[in-house]
This record gives sequence, structure tokens and C-alpha cells, in this order.
Amino acid sequence: MPKMKSDRGAAKRVKITGSGRLRRRQQNRSHLLEKKSSIRTRRLSREKDFASADERRVKRMLGI
Repeated sequence: MPKMKSDRGAAKRVKITGSGRLRRRQQNRSHLLEKKSSIRTRRLSREKDFASADERRVKRMLGI
């Protein structure tokens, strides 16, 4: 049976930490930033962990 291919779109968006946690960027940070407060844009710039419900699915997409 051939090797499983990882989902390349997911691989470009997900970062795996040294401890094995999955990190992602937050949404709403690409455009229309003028109307969003600086506090909000600063908060959105931080990376965030995946929800525990999604972790299993994302790991499968990455082939982990």
C-alpha cells in the first residue's frame, strides 16, 4: 500500500511545537484592519492552539 500523502494546504498553515502541540494563526487579520481596534489586531496576531475536538482530524491531515 502506498504512503499516505499529507494535506499540503494544512501543512502550510499548521506549526508543530517541540512538545507536539499544534498551533495555528487566527482569522480576521488579512484585510479591513482599519476599522478594527489596535488591541483587537494585536490579539489576533498571536498564534493559538487548535481546539481539542479538531486536533485528531488535523493530525490525520498532516500524516502524524
